[in-house]
Amino acid sequence: MKFVDEFRDANRALQVIEYIHNTSRRQTRLMEFCGGHTVSIMKNGIRQLMPKNIEMLSGPGCPVCVTSTTDIDRAIALADLTDVIVTSFGDMIRVPGNQSTLQIAKAKGSDIRVVYSVLDALRIARENPEKRVVFIGIGFETTAPTVAAALIQAERDNIQNFFVLCLHKVCPPIMKAILDLGEVRLNGIVCPGHVSAVIGSRPYEFIARDYNIACVVSGFEPLDILQAVAMLVKQIEKEKYSVEIAYRRGVKVDGNPQALKLMDQVFEISDADWRGIGIVPASGLRINRNYQRFDAETNFDIRTNPANEPAGCQCGNILRGASTPKDCKLFGFSCTPEHPIGPCMVSTEGTCAAYYQYGGKIGH
Repeated sequence: MKFVDEFRDANRALQVIEYIHNTSRRQTRLMEFCGGHTVSIMKNGIRQLMPKNIEMLSGPGCPVCVTSTTDIDRAIALADLTDVIVTSFGDMIRVPGNQSTLQIAKAKGSDIRVVYSVLDALRIARENPEKRVVFIGIGFETTAPTVAAALIQAERDNIQNFFVLCLHKVCPPIMKAILDLGEVRLNGIVCPGHVSAVIGSRPYEFIARDYNIACVVSGFEPLDILQAVAMLVKQIEKEKYSVEIAYRRGVKVDGNPQALKLMDQVFEISDADWRGIGIVPASGLRINRNYQRFDAETNFDIRTNPANEPAGCQCGNILRGASTPKDCKLFGFSCTPEHPIGPCMVSTEGTCAAYYQYGGKIGH
C-alpha cells in the first residue's frame, strides 16, 4: 500500500509539474515565507523543476535567523547574571551576537540549558526555586500559543521564579514590510503552513487586494509545494489575485480559535527588531501587563552595546530576498554549519544552511 501511495503521489507530481510548464508564460518571481518550506524546496530540488521563467526566493521565515544581534546580546547578558538559568531551543545557542554566543557563555560557566519546549523550562523553574529561570521565547505565531499557555500555567501555579524574554514575531507585518521595501518585485507568495494553522488565511488578504500578488498557503510535502506553485501560476496568468489554501488538512480560513485566544490573553502587539531589516512596526509580541511579572525585559536590568553585523555577511540581504547564499563570498568557505558567521547558516531552517546541505550553491 505504501508503494501504491508513493507511486500515486509521484504520478500526481509529474502532472502538476507538467501543468506549471505548460501554463506559466510570464516572468514570475515567487517567495516562500517559511523556513520549513525553504528546506523542503531545497531538499527536493523543486527550484530545479521549475521552468526558467519562474524564480523562487526565500524570505524571512526562519525565526532563529531573524532574531536581531541586539536580542541575542540581551539573552547573553541574562545568562551572565548570578542565580539565573537561561533556557533556549538548541539552534539559538549557536547564533552569533555582537561579540559572543550563548554557547560561548555556557562554556565560560553560565548556566544555559537546551530545552525542547517551554514546558521543559517551566519544569526547571519548579525544580530550582532558588534560581531565576528565563526562557528565550522566539518564533512566530506557531510557537507563541505554547508560551502563552505556559505563562497561564505559571500564573495558576504561582511560580515566582519563571520569566520569558519575549522575542516572538508575527508574519503578516513583515510580509508587508518586505513588499513596501520594493527591493524585490514579487508575483506570488507561498504562505507559511504552520503559522497559517494558527492565524488562518484571512490575514494575508491585504496582499492580494492591495499589491496584486497571488497568495497560496502550502503544506510541506513536495507535492504540497508543487500544488501551491501551480495555483499561484494560475492566478498570475489570469491576473486574478486572491488567497487560496492548498493545505486544507492543516489550515482553516479563520485559523485556530483556541490558540488565538491564548495569544490574546497573554500578549499584545509591539514593534520588533528583525535582523537585516530593523524595527518593523506592529510585527512583534510582548507580554501584556496582566502577566508582566513573568517578563524578563521588565524584571531584569539588561544592558547591551550597540550591535554590529559580521563583516561580509549577507544574511540580512538573504532574509529580505535581495540576495541568495551564492551571492555571499563567505558562504561555504569561512561560513559553514560547523563554523557559522551568520544566523542563516546556524538554524536547520536557515536559507544558507539549506543551500549548503542540499547543494543550492550551484542550483537555479
